[in-house]
Amino acid sequence: MAKQEGKFSLVMEFLSFLKKEGKWWLTPIVIILVLLGVLLLVAESSVLAPFIYTLF
Repeated sequence: MAKQEGKFSLVMEFLSFLKKEGKWWLTPIVIILVLLGVLLLVAESSVLAPFIYTLF
């Protein structure tokens, strides 16, 4: 349970930072990095793995 609260508080802290500092341009960068990480995790165990890894 503490780990879930920690992850949620990290997101809330990041959103608070964006609001306080006005650095909303970081949002698309973070979203793209998270989506790329999820794509690599999913593709790692699928047939697409050889094709994804040739891109990098």
